[in-house]
Amino acid sequence: MAKKLLGLLAHLHATVLFLPVDPAAGAMYNVLRYGARPDGAADAAGPFLRAWADACLSTRPATVLVPPGRYLVSSATFAGPCRSRAAVTFAVAGTVVAPAGAGGRGSSGRWITFENVDGLVVSGGTLDGRGRALWECRRRGQSSCPTPASSLTIANSRDVVVAGVRSVDSELFHLVVLQCHGVTVRGVTVEAPADSPNTDGIHLHMSSHVSVYDARISTGDDCISIGPGNSNLWIERVACGPGHGISIGSLGKQEGMAVEAVQNVTVKTTWFTGTTNGLRIKTWGGSKRGFVRGVTFADATMSGVDNPIIIDQRYCPTTGGAGCPGGSSSISISDVRYVGVRGSSATPVAVSFDCSRSNPCSGIRLQDVALTYRGRPAAASCRNARGSTLGLVMPPSCL
Repeated sequence: MAKKLLGLLAHLHATVLFLPVDPAAGAMYNVLRYGARPDGAADAAGPFLRAWADACLSTRPATVLVPPGRYLVSSATFAGPCRSRAAVTFAVAGTVVAPAGAGGRGSSGRWITFENVDGLVVSGGTLDGRGRALWECRRRGQSSCPTPASSLTIANSRDVVVAGVRSVDSELFHLVVLQCHGVTVRGVTVEAPADSPNTDGIHLHMSSHVSVYDARISTGDDCISIGPGNSNLWIERVACGPGHGISIGSLGKQEGMAVEAVQNVTVKTTWFTGTTNGLRIKTWGGSKRGFVRGVTFADATMSGVDNPIIIDQRYCPTTGGAGCPGGSSSISISDVRYVGVRGSSATPVAVSFDCSRSNPCSGIRLQDVALTYRGRPAAASCRNARGSTLGLVMPPSCL
């Protein structure tokens, strides 16, 4: 039986390695043919990059195939533009692992990067960032900790699909969408401990027309963070916990941007379990100008969430305000709707609108909100916030 099983495995390995190319389907570039070893020990960055280079030069639709197995990759940037106008697919059936220990990914702040690739598809597989050594260094407060790296970055690209990817224990952000247009993220899973620092699940920055569907995110920071420069975002069916919720911001601290803006965002059908926040907008104090407007949070379920609904315009992550700009925030927040938000708060104040004194929040609308604390109605807190309610709203509005 064992001999037959070994023979079957050898046959399957040969089938994967020498997978025939269907001219109608496009060209296939198997990383095993380029020298990658699925043993998790030999650095496969070179073979991955060589396979990518050939796929990117193909005039036909092309696929880089990573068969089952564990592949150590120190770091890799898959750059375009590619020759074919059709999609280039990076299909992972196995696990890509980062080097053990902190600092093995270099000093760029990125581990796996796709840049300047239009029509890209990244599908399947697991990315194991092995971030624990870096987290421990940062927890100890050592000044010599290496630069942490985000696991997967999609940068300066258009018409991208990321589907079925599982990201585990990233040193920094798990998935970053940076300066892109037309990105769909579907069926992504993120896993990291609740105490892992700055391990945002999905971070969106300076991008437009991005959609996120069917994500399961457990991490130590924001499940989804929406930074400045984003517009026309659709986020739907996301389960978050543990984590810091779905956050717009923080805004008001970024250097090099004249105006920081986020607009036209829909977050629909979400579940938050044991998170520190649910639906959050956060800005720094200070004179940096910008705005958040045209946001809808709809159909959200909270279970033991510290701050189910929160706008914080005096955001400061450090104890005692060290290093945080003071003063009233110059970021204006308007036209924000909360519709169908229900469940339980882990703190007495379930709705908190702490808005800017010089730029009060306006156009805040609460509709069909039902949040409790220990089985009783929770409380709401407002500062410099203006808006209206519709339907049953509990806790009673303080707008």
